[in-house]
Amino acid sequence: MPEHGHLGQRTGVERADVPEAEPPAAAVRRTGLLVTLLLGGLTATPPLAMDMYLPSLPEVTDALHAPAATVQLTLTACLLGMALGQLVVGPMSDRWGRRRPLLAGLVVYVVATALCALAPTVEFLVGFRLAQGLAGAAGIVIARAVVRDLYDGVAMARFFSTLMLIGGVAPIVAPLIGGQILRVTDWRGVFVVLTVIGALLAALVWARLPETLPTAERHTGGVGEALHSMRRLLADLPFTGYLLTGGFAFAALFAYISASPFVIQEIYGASPQTFSLLFGVNSVGLVIVGQINGKLLVGRVSLDRVLGVGLLVVTAAAAALLLMATGTFGEVGLAPVAAALFVLMSAMGVTLPNAQSLALLRTKHSAGSASALLGTSSFLIGAIASPLVGMAGEDTAVPMAVVQLAAALVALTCFMAMCRPWNRRATTEGAGS
Repeated sequence: MPEHGHLGQRTGVERADVPEAEPPAAAVRRTGLLVTLLLGGLTATPPLAMDMYLPSLPEVTDALHAPAATVQLTLTACLLGMALGQLVVGPMSDRWGRRRPLLAGLVVYVVATALCALAPTVEFLVGFRLAQGLAGAAGIVIARAVVRDLYDGVAMARFFSTLMLIGGVAPIVAPLIGGQILRVTDWRGVFVVLTVIGALLAALVWARLPETLPTAERHTGGVGEALHSMRRLLADLPFTGYLLTGGFAFAALFAYISASPFVIQEIYGASPQTFSLLFGVNSVGLVIVGQINGKLLVGRVSLDRVLGVGLLVVTAAAAALLLMATGTFGEVGLAPVAAALFVLMSAMGVTLPNAQSLALLRTKHSAGSASALLGTSSFLIGAIASPLVGMAGEDTAVPMAVVQLAAALVALTCFMAMCRPWNRRATTEGAGS
Protein backbone atom coordinates (compact mmCIF):
# COMPACT_ATOMS: atom_id res chain seq x y z
CA MET A 1 0.00 0.00 0.00
CA PRO A 2 1.41 3.47 -0.82
CA GLU A 3 1.87 5.88 1.98
CA HIS A 4 -1.52 7.47 1.62
CA GLY A 5 -3.47 4.50 0.31
CA HIS A 6 -6.82 4.67 -1.49
CA LEU A 7 -9.05 7.47 -0.41
CA GLY A 8 -12.50 6.78 -1.75
CA GLN A 9 -14.35 6.45 -5.03
CA ARG A 10 -14.41 8.82 -7.95
CA THR A 11 -17.72 10.41 -8.66
CA GLY A 12 -19.22 10.90 -12.09
CA VAL A 13 -18.78 8.85 -15.27
CA GLU A 14 -15.27 7.94 -16.36
CA ARG A 15 -14.39 7.29 -19.99
CA ALA A 16 -11.29 5.62 -21.34
CA ASP A 17 -10.56 8.56 -23.68
CA VAL A 18 -10.93 11.18 -20.96
CA PRO A 19 -7.93 12.02 -18.73
CA GLU A 20 -8.22 10.61 -15.25
CA ALA A 21 -9.78 12.87 -12.69
CA GLU A 22 -7.72 14.11 -9.79
CA PRO A 23 -6.95 11.21 -7.44
CA PRO A 24 -9.30 11.20 -4.44
CA ALA A 25 -6.25 11.24 -2.16
CA ALA A 26 -5.29 14.68 -3.39
CA ALA A 27 -8.88 15.93 -3.10
CA VAL A 28 -9.16 14.74 0.47
CA ARG A 29 -5.76 16.15 1.44
CA ARG A 30 -6.80 19.60 0.25
CA THR A 31 -9.29 19.50 3.13
CA GLY A 32 -6.91 17.48 5.27
CA LEU A 33 -7.14 19.81 8.29
CA LEU A 34 -10.92 19.54 8.40
CA VAL A 35 -10.81 15.75 7.98
CA THR A 36 -8.19 15.57 10.74
CA LEU A 37 -10.38 17.64 13.05
CA LEU A 38 -13.40 15.46 12.28
CA LEU A 39 -11.46 12.26 12.96
CA GLY A 40 -10.17 13.87 16.14
CA GLY A 41 -13.73 14.70 17.13
CA LEU A 42 -14.79 11.10 16.59
CA THR A 43 -11.80 9.91 18.60
CA ALA A 44 -12.78 12.36 21.34
CA THR A 45 -16.23 10.77 21.74
CA PRO A 46 -15.12 8.38 24.55
CA PRO A 47 -13.31 10.99 26.69
CA LEU A 48 -16.18 13.42 26.20
CA ALA A 49 -18.76 10.83 27.25
CA MET A 50 -16.60 9.70 30.18
CA ASP A 51 -14.66 12.69 31.45
CA MET A 52 -17.28 15.43 31.32
CA TYR A 53 -19.37 13.20 33.57
CA LEU A 54 -16.61 12.35 36.04
CA PRO A 55 -16.85 15.38 38.38
CA SER A 56 -20.55 14.63 38.89
CA LEU A 57 -20.09 10.99 40.02
CA PRO A 58 -20.30 11.81 43.75
CA GLU A 59 -23.39 13.94 43.06
CA VAL A 60 -25.05 11.09 41.13
CA THR A 61 -24.57 8.77 44.11
CA ASP A 62 -26.51 11.25 46.27
CA ALA A 63 -29.16 12.24 43.72
CA LEU A 64 -30.07 8.67 42.76
CA HIS A 65 -29.47 7.24 46.27
CA ALA A 66 -27.02 4.64 44.94
CA PRO A 67 -23.70 3.35 46.30
CA ALA A 68 -20.46 4.40 44.60
CA ALA A 69 -19.82 0.92 43.19
CA THR A 70 -23.23 0.96 41.48
CA VAL A 71 -22.69 4.43 40.04
CA GLN A 72 -19.32 3.30 38.69
CA LEU A 73 -21.30 0.70 36.72
CA THR A 74 -22.52 3.59 34.58
CA LEU A 75 -18.91 3.89 33.42
CA THR A 76 -18.62 0.14 33.00
CA ALA A 77 -21.84 -0.01 30.97
CA CYS A 78 -20.65 2.71 28.63
CA LEU A 79 -17.31 0.97 28.17
CA LEU A 80 -18.98 -2.40 27.62
CA GLY A 81 -21.24 -0.84 25.00
CA MET A 82 -18.29 0.72 23.22
CA ALA A 83 -16.50 -2.63 23.26
CA LEU A 84 -19.39 -4.66 21.84
CA GLY A 85 -20.42 -1.92 19.44
CA GLN A 86 -16.99 -1.81 17.84
CA LEU A 87 -17.10 -5.55 17.29
CA VAL A 88 -20.25 -5.07 15.22
CA VAL A 89 -19.60 -1.73 13.52
CA GLY A 90 -16.00 -2.49 12.44
CA PRO A 91 -16.90 -5.39 10.12
CA MET A 92 -20.00 -3.45 8.96
CA SER A 93 -17.74 -0.63 7.81
CA ASP A 94 -15.58 -3.11 5.86
CA ARG A 95 -18.70 -4.25 4.02
CA TRP A 96 -20.76 -1.07 3.51
CA GLY A 97 -18.12 1.62 3.68
CA ARG A 98 -17.31 4.05 6.46
CA ARG A 99 -19.96 6.77 6.10
CA ARG A 100 -23.27 4.93 6.49
CA PRO A 101 -22.46 2.98 9.68
CA LEU A 102 -20.81 6.07 11.15
CA LEU A 103 -23.79 8.34 10.57
CA ALA A 104 -26.26 5.76 11.89
CA GLY A 105 -24.17 5.30 15.02
CA LEU A 106 -23.94 9.04 15.67
CA VAL A 107 -27.71 9.50 15.40
CA VAL A 108 -28.38 6.72 17.92
CA TYR A 109 -25.64 8.13 20.17
CA VAL A 110 -27.39 11.50 20.30
CA VAL A 111 -30.73 9.90 21.23
CA ALA A 112 -29.18 7.67 23.92
CA THR A 113 -27.28 10.59 25.45
CA ALA A 114 -30.48 12.64 25.66
CA LEU A 115 -32.16 9.72 27.45
CA CYS A 116 -29.30 9.65 29.99
CA ALA A 117 -30.26 13.20 30.98
CA LEU A 118 -33.79 11.96 31.71
CA ALA A 119 -32.88 8.77 33.62
CA PRO A 120 -35.09 8.49 36.77
CA THR A 121 -33.00 5.81 38.52
CA VAL A 122 -29.46 4.52 38.46
CA GLU A 123 -30.68 1.33 36.75
CA PHE A 124 -32.13 3.34 33.87
CA LEU A 125 -28.93 5.39 33.71
CA VAL A 126 -26.83 2.22 33.44
CA GLY A 127 -29.06 0.98 30.59
CA PHE A 128 -28.97 4.28 28.70
CA ARG A 129 -25.20 4.48 29.15
CA LEU A 130 -24.92 1.01 27.63
CA ALA A 131 -26.89 2.21 24.59
CA GLN A 132 -24.76 5.36 24.45
CA GLY A 133 -21.62 3.26 24.37
CA LEU A 134 -22.96 0.86 21.73
CA ALA A 135 -23.75 3.76 19.40
CA GLY A 136 -20.68 5.83 20.24
CA ALA A 137 -18.48 2.89 19.24
CA ALA A 138 -19.08 3.80 15.59
CA GLY A 139 -17.03 6.97 15.90
CA ILE A 140 -14.12 5.24 17.62
CA VAL A 141 -13.72 2.21 15.38
CA ILE A 142 -14.41 3.96 12.08
CA ALA A 143 -12.02 6.83 12.86
CA ARG A 144 -9.19 4.28 13.25
CA ALA A 145 -10.28 2.44 10.10
CA VAL A 146 -10.30 5.70 8.13
CA VAL A 147 -6.75 6.42 9.31
CA ARG A 148 -5.73 2.97 8.05
CA ASP A 149 -7.47 3.75 4.73
CA LEU A 150 -5.54 7.00 4.38
CA TYR A 151 -2.09 6.22 5.75
CA ASP A 152 0.52 3.52 6.18
CA GLY A 153 3.82 3.00 7.98
CA VAL A 154 5.44 5.97 9.70
CA ALA A 155 2.77 8.33 8.34
CA MET A 156 0.09 6.33 10.12
CA ALA A 157 2.00 6.37 13.42
CA ARG A 158 2.43 10.13 13.13
CA PHE A 159 -1.24 10.64 12.35
CA PHE A 160 -2.23 8.63 15.43
CA SER A 161 -0.08 10.98 17.49
CA THR A 162 -1.86 13.94 15.87
CA LEU A 163 -5.19 12.39 16.78
CA MET A 164 -3.91 12.03 20.32
CA LEU A 165 -3.27 15.78 20.38
CA ILE A 166 -6.82 16.51 19.23
CA GLY A 167 -8.38 13.76 21.31
CA GLY A 168 -6.24 14.86 24.23
CA VAL A 169 -7.94 18.24 24.28
CA ALA A 170 -11.19 16.47 25.22
CA PRO A 171 -10.02 15.02 28.56
CA ILE A 172 -8.40 18.37 29.35
CA VAL A 173 -11.49 20.44 28.59
CA ALA A 174 -14.26 17.93 29.42
CA PRO A 175 -13.81 17.71 33.23
CA LEU A 176 -13.34 21.48 33.38
CA ILE A 177 -16.60 21.95 31.48
CA GLY A 178 -18.26 19.33 33.63
CA GLY A 179 -17.12 21.07 36.80
CA GLN A 180 -18.40 24.42 35.55
CA ILE A 181 -21.72 22.91 34.44
CA LEU A 182 -22.19 21.67 38.01
CA ARG A 183 -21.97 25.28 39.19
CA VAL A 184 -25.15 26.21 37.32
CA THR A 185 -27.05 22.93 37.07
CA ASP A 186 -26.89 19.30 38.14
CA TRP A 187 -25.43 16.16 36.58
CA ARG A 188 -28.29 15.96 34.06
CA GLY A 189 -27.07 19.16 32.47
CA VAL A 190 -23.80 17.41 31.62
CA PHE A 191 -25.69 14.98 29.39
CA VAL A 192 -27.62 17.82 27.76
CA VAL A 193 -24.32 19.40 26.71
CA LEU A 194 -23.06 16.02 25.45
CA THR A 195 -26.24 15.66 23.39
CA VAL A 196 -25.67 19.00 21.69
CA ILE A 197 -22.02 18.16 20.96
CA GLY A 198 -23.00 14.80 19.46
CA ALA A 199 -25.61 16.41 17.21
CA LEU A 200 -23.11 18.97 15.92
CA LEU A 201 -20.53 16.26 15.21
CA ALA A 202 -23.10 14.16 13.31
CA ALA A 203 -24.02 17.17 11.16
CA LEU A 204 -20.39 17.90 10.32
CA VAL A 205 -19.64 14.28 9.44
CA TRP A 206 -22.69 14.16 7.17
CA ALA A 207 -21.66 17.36 5.40
CA ARG A 208 -17.89 17.09 5.18
CA LEU A 209 -16.40 13.63 5.73
CA PRO A 210 -16.05 11.71 2.43
CA GLU A 211 -16.11 7.97 1.96
CA THR A 212 -12.59 6.53 2.25
CA LEU A 213 -13.16 2.86 1.40
CA PRO A 214 -13.62 2.21 -2.34
CA THR A 215 -16.38 -0.20 -3.35
CA ALA A 216 -13.82 -2.54 -4.91
CA GLU A 217 -12.09 -2.99 -1.55
CA ARG A 218 -15.22 -3.75 0.47
CA HIS A 219 -16.01 -7.23 1.78
CA THR A 220 -19.22 -8.90 0.64
CA GLY A 221 -19.09 -12.16 2.59
CA GLY A 222 -21.24 -11.08 5.51
CA VAL A 223 -20.78 -12.24 9.09
CA GLY A 224 -18.92 -15.40 8.11
CA GLU A 225 -16.21 -13.53 6.27
CA ALA A 226 -15.93 -10.98 9.08
CA LEU A 227 -15.43 -13.74 11.66
CA HIS A 228 -12.90 -15.49 9.43
CA SER A 229 -10.99 -12.23 9.05
CA MET A 230 -10.93 -11.73 12.82
CA ARG A 231 -9.75 -15.29 13.41
CA ARG A 232 -6.96 -14.75 10.89
CA LEU A 233 -5.90 -11.58 12.66
CA LEU A 234 -5.95 -13.18 16.10
CA ALA A 235 -3.91 -16.13 14.80
CA ASP A 236 -1.06 -13.70 14.17
CA LEU A 237 0.84 -13.80 17.48
CA PRO A 238 2.42 -10.31 17.33
CA PHE A 239 -0.92 -8.71 16.35
CA THR A 240 -2.61 -10.36 19.33
CA GLY A 241 0.33 -9.35 21.51
CA TYR A 242 0.00 -5.68 20.58
CA LEU A 243 -3.77 -5.97 21.03
CA LEU A 244 -3.38 -7.28 24.59
CA THR A 245 -0.55 -4.86 25.36
CA GLY A 246 -2.69 -1.89 24.39
CA GLY A 247 -5.75 -3.36 26.12
CA PHE A 248 -4.10 -3.83 29.50
CA ALA A 249 -2.35 -0.45 29.26
CA PHE A 250 -5.79 1.04 28.69
CA ALA A 251 -7.04 -0.84 31.77
CA ALA A 252 -4.39 0.94 33.86
CA LEU A 253 -5.54 4.22 32.38
CA PHE A 254 -9.21 3.48 32.98
CA ALA A 255 -8.58 2.42 36.57
CA TYR A 256 -7.34 5.98 37.04
CA ILE A 257 -10.33 7.46 35.17
CA SER A 258 -12.96 5.58 37.17
CA ALA A 259 -11.33 5.80 40.62
CA SER A 260 -9.70 9.24 40.61
CA PRO A 261 -12.92 11.24 41.24
CA PHE A 262 -13.34 9.41 44.54
CA VAL A 263 -9.63 9.25 45.39
CA ILE A 264 -9.02 12.95 44.73
CA GLN A 265 -12.32 14.32 46.05
CA GLU A 266 -13.37 11.92 48.80
CA ILE A 267 -10.00 10.79 50.23
CA TYR A 268 -8.00 13.99 49.72
CA GLY A 269 -10.91 16.44 50.03
CA ALA A 270 -10.46 18.26 46.74
CA SER A 271 -13.37 20.14 45.16
CA PRO A 272 -14.84 19.09 41.77
CA GLN A 273 -13.08 22.07 40.21
CA THR A 274 -9.70 21.08 41.71
CA PHE A 275 -10.19 17.53 40.51
CA SER A 276 -11.01 18.83 37.04
CA LEU A 277 -7.86 20.97 37.05
CA LEU A 278 -5.64 18.04 38.09
CA PHE A 279 -7.27 15.81 35.50
CA GLY A 280 -6.61 18.46 32.87
CA VAL A 281 -2.94 18.80 33.88
CA ASN A 282 -2.50 15.03 33.57
CA SER A 283 -4.10 15.10 30.14
CA VAL A 284 -1.71 17.88 29.10
CA GLY A 285 1.16 15.55 30.00
CA LEU A 286 -0.35 12.82 27.83
CA VAL A 287 -0.75 15.22 24.90
CA ILE A 288 2.79 16.63 25.18
CA VAL A 289 4.39 13.19 25.31
CA GLY A 290 2.17 12.08 22.43
CA GLN A 291 3.44 14.98 20.34
CA ILE A 292 7.05 14.22 21.25
CA ASN A 293 6.33 10.69 20.08
CA GLY A 294 4.83 11.79 16.75
CA LYS A 295 7.14 14.69 15.92
CA LEU A 296 10.49 13.52 17.28
CA LEU A 297 10.52 9.77 17.93
CA VAL A 298 8.48 8.18 15.13
CA GLY A 299 10.78 7.51 12.18
CA ARG A 300 13.91 7.95 14.28
CA VAL A 301 13.46 5.40 17.08
CA SER A 302 11.90 1.95 16.78
CA LEU A 303 8.22 1.98 17.71
CA ASP A 304 8.81 -1.19 19.72
CA ARG A 305 11.57 0.44 21.73
CA VAL A 306 9.46 3.50 22.53
CA LEU A 307 6.51 1.28 23.46
CA GLY A 308 8.72 -0.78 25.78
CA VAL A 309 10.01 2.31 27.58
CA GLY A 310 6.47 3.61 27.95
CA LEU A 311 5.33 0.35 29.53
CA LEU A 312 8.23 0.42 31.99
CA VAL A 313 7.36 3.98 33.05
CA VAL A 314 3.69 3.07 33.53
CA THR A 315 4.70 0.09 35.67
CA ALA A 316 7.04 2.18 37.81
CA ALA A 317 4.41 4.89 38.36
CA ALA A 318 1.78 2.29 39.33
CA ALA A 319 4.22 0.67 41.78
CA ALA A 320 4.91 4.06 43.38
CA LEU A 321 1.18 4.70 43.75
CA LEU A 322 0.69 1.34 45.46
CA LEU A 323 3.51 2.06 47.91
CA MET A 324 1.96 5.43 48.77
CA ALA A 325 -1.55 4.01 49.07
CA THR A 326 -0.44 1.28 51.46
CA GLY A 327 1.41 3.77 53.69
CA THR A 328 4.90 2.48 52.94
CA PHE A 329 6.14 6.09 52.82
CA GLY A 330 3.98 7.13 55.75
CA GLU A 331 1.01 9.43 55.32
CA VAL A 332 1.36 11.34 52.07
CA GLY A 333 -0.63 14.29 50.80
CA LEU A 334 -2.25 14.93 47.46
CA ALA A 335 0.88 16.29 45.75
CA PRO A 336 2.93 13.02 45.58
CA VAL A 337 -0.12 11.04 44.46
CA ALA A 338 -0.91 13.63 41.80
CA ALA A 339 2.71 13.54 40.60
CA ALA A 340 2.67 9.74 40.20
CA LEU A 341 -0.65 9.92 38.34
CA PHE A 342 0.82 12.60 36.07
CA VAL A 343 3.76 10.34 35.17
CA LEU A 344 1.45 7.39 34.53
CA MET A 345 -0.88 9.43 32.31
CA SER A 346 2.00 11.04 30.41
CA ALA A 347 3.53 7.66 29.58
CA MET A 348 0.25 6.71 27.90
CA GLY A 349 1.19 9.25 25.23
CA VAL A 350 3.72 6.80 23.80
CA THR A 351 2.14 3.54 24.95
CA LEU A 352 -1.35 3.65 23.45
CA PRO A 353 -0.72 5.15 19.96
CA ASN A 354 2.33 2.98 19.30
CA ALA A 355 0.56 -0.22 20.37
CA GLN A 356 -2.29 0.63 17.97
CA SER A 357 0.05 1.55 15.13
CA LEU A 358 2.13 -1.59 15.48
CA ALA A 359 -1.01 -3.74 15.51
CA LEU A 360 -2.55 -2.05 12.45
CA LEU A 361 0.73 -2.32 10.56
CA ARG A 362 0.21 -6.09 10.73
CA THR A 363 -2.81 -5.93 8.41
CA LYS A 364 -3.15 -4.46 4.93
CA HIS A 365 -6.88 -5.15 4.59
CA SER A 366 -9.85 -5.56 6.94
CA ALA A 367 -8.94 -2.35 8.75
CA GLY A 368 -12.44 -2.16 10.21
CA SER A 369 -12.21 -5.65 11.69
CA ALA A 370 -8.70 -5.01 13.02
CA SER A 371 -9.79 -1.70 14.52
CA ALA A 372 -12.81 -3.41 16.08
CA LEU A 373 -10.64 -6.05 17.73
CA LEU A 374 -8.29 -3.39 19.10
CA GLY A 375 -11.10 -1.27 20.47
CA THR A 376 -13.17 -4.14 21.81
CA SER A 377 -10.28 -5.67 23.72
CA SER A 378 -9.34 -2.32 25.27
CA PHE A 379 -12.86 -1.42 26.35
CA LEU A 380 -13.73 -4.89 27.62
CA ILE A 381 -10.60 -5.03 29.76
CA GLY A 382 -11.27 -1.47 30.91
CA ALA A 383 -14.87 -2.37 31.76
CA ILE A 384 -13.59 -5.16 34.01
CA ALA A 385 -11.13 -2.79 35.71
CA SER A 386 -13.80 -0.20 36.56
CA PRO A 387 -15.78 -2.09 39.24
CA LEU A 388 -12.59 -3.60 40.69
CA VAL A 389 -11.29 -0.19 41.77
CA GLY A 390 -14.43 0.44 43.83
CA MET A 391 -14.75 -2.93 45.54
CA ALA A 392 -13.05 -1.78 48.76
CA GLY A 393 -15.19 1.34 49.09
CA GLU A 394 -14.45 5.04 48.74
CA ASP A 395 -11.93 5.43 51.58
CA THR A 396 -8.79 3.87 50.10
CA ALA A 397 -6.73 4.24 46.93
CA VAL A 398 -5.23 0.74 47.25
CA PRO A 399 -7.62 -0.97 44.78
CA MET A 400 -6.87 1.62 42.10
CA ALA A 401 -3.12 1.18 42.53
CA VAL A 402 -3.35 -2.63 42.61
CA VAL A 403 -5.39 -2.75 39.39
CA GLN A 404 -3.03 -0.31 37.69
CA LEU A 405 0.09 -2.25 38.64
CA ALA A 406 -1.40 -5.63 37.72
CA ALA A 407 -2.58 -4.31 34.35
CA ALA A 408 0.81 -2.73 33.61
CA LEU A 409 2.66 -5.95 34.44
CA VAL A 410 0.36 -8.02 32.23
CA ALA A 411 0.78 -5.52 29.37
CA LEU A 412 4.56 -5.67 29.70
CA THR A 413 4.51 -9.48 29.78
CA CYS A 414 2.33 -9.71 26.65
CA PHE A 415 4.62 -7.28 24.84
CA MET A 416 7.78 -9.22 25.63
CA ALA A 417 6.38 -12.74 25.21
CA MET A 418 4.12 -12.30 22.18
CA CYS A 419 5.38 -9.32 20.19
CA ARG A 420 9.05 -10.37 20.40
CA PRO A 421 10.30 -6.78 19.97
CA TRP A 422 13.91 -7.94 19.62
CA ASN A 423 12.93 -9.76 16.41
CA ARG A 424 12.47 -6.96 13.90
CA ARG A 425 11.21 -9.25 11.14
CA ALA A 426 8.54 -10.75 13.38
CA THR A 427 7.20 -7.35 14.33
CA THR A 428 7.12 -5.87 10.81
CA GLU A 429 5.72 -8.69 8.70
CA GLY A 430 1.99 -8.28 8.28
CA ALA A 431 -0.75 -10.63 9.23
CA GLY A 432 -1.92 -10.74 5.68
CA SER A 433 -5.41 -9.35 5.68
